[in-house]
Amino acid sequence: MKASCQPVYFVLLVCFLMLVVPVFVDAQQNAPQIDPKTYGGMKWRLIGPFRGGRALAVTGVSSQPNTYYFGAVAGGVWKTTDGGVSWDPLFDKQTTSSIGSIAVSESDPNVIYVGTGEACIRGNISFGDGVYRSNDGGKTWNNVGLKDSRHIGRVIVHPTNPDVAFVAALGHAYGKSTERGIFRTRDGGKTWEKVLYFDDRTGGIDIVFDPQNPHVLFAAMWEGYRTPWTLNSGGDKDGLYRSGGL
Repeated sequence: MKASCQPVYFVLLVCFLMLVVPVFVDAQQNAPQIDPKTYGGMKWRLIGPFRGGRALAVTGVSSQPNTYYFGAVAGGVWKTTDGGVSWDPLFDKQTTSSIGSIAVSESDPNVIYVGTGEACIRGNISFGDGVYRSNDGGKTWNNVGLKDSRHIGRVIVHPTNPDVAFVAALGHAYGKSTERGIFRTRDGGKTWEKVLYFDDRTGGIDIVFDPQNPHVLFAAMWEGYRTPWTLNSGGDKDGLYRSGGL
């Protein structure tokens, strides 16, 4: 593979086909038809923030349609509560500004998890120092562990329990490390369990819940790392893995 992010796209495509398409097709069949004139004039426009740089992490709050979070690879976390009219920086006081993933709890939108360190390992990348959690909608943050994971591809939160979260950690981009793979917390980040791990070169790049059953998870593992002169993308243990229970 020539591009470092190709495994991410492959995983997203597989998850889309396996999980989202059946639900989407069913919803489309039962959804009321909307006249194209209603939305035909809509166009994309830039709404900011304008100092974030590249982004891998964007999420919203299902119960608050105008609230969104944006995580830049070198610009920290930003929040809007007015649909993008204005943005507030939330991460300026933390020790890292590289954001790999953001997840908001569905059951308690005040609880937010941020995985630091971008996992799209280009030639110029920034690393992070673990997972952060906010209990007040991003006003304050605490580092809750996995400080040596360096690059986090995804954080997800259980839909009914904000203290249960999973992290897909790629690990060190430029060397071997054991703090990589899939991690789980059941106590809001006080402790972490390594629930899927192969070796010190293969990390976790993505993880999702089955939308119909949060006891079923799909995780993607990737042996991806760089040296000053080349990129290794892929190994024998790469692939999509399924867990049948928490």
